[in-house]
Amino acid sequence: MPAAFLEPTDPRSSRAEVFLGYLDHFREAAVEKVGSLPPGDAVRSVLPSGWTPVELLLHLRHVERRWLEWGFLGLDVGDPWADERDGRWHVPDGVSRSEVIDQLRQQGLRTREIVESHSPDERGLPGPRWDGAEPATLERVLFHLLQEYARHLGQLDVVVELVAGATSD
Repeated sequence: MPAAFLEPTDPRSSRAEVFLGYLDHFREAAVEKVGSLPPGDAVRSVLPSGWTPVELLLHLRHVERRWLEWGFLGLDVGDPWADERDGRWHVPDGVSRSEVIDQLRQQGLRTREIVESHSPDERGLPGPRWDGAEPATLERVLFHLLQEYARHLGQLDVVVELVAGATSD
């Protein structure tokens, strides 16, 4: 079950905790939506664009990794675009829905570790993620991640509605 959605008046100890609260909620909401689908529907597309719900979850895992580890920390993460093949989201053969969910949750723990050990005002390290531009602050990266999750949760709502006839909050 997703973490409780934060209300604007919910007390948090810091800006970082606000971001982490929303990210935790959105991440688990995505997991819940994909988990609500019958197994076959989680790995097939019902949209003309062709992506599957499990592919979207793996994409979200890599989005967090790209922006925080490769971008903000400037780490070598191997292939930062490992969630894509031929310009489309892709889950490698043999990787199950539960493995993708585990990877996303593990990435969430890594996100928390990074955010808790840096100030939201801190700038990322220069590197290829920024394509020559000045690195963004952690706060800007976190805002970007929130909009990415919000957009993709809306897409998952459409898929769940098409498959099951209903959506959840």
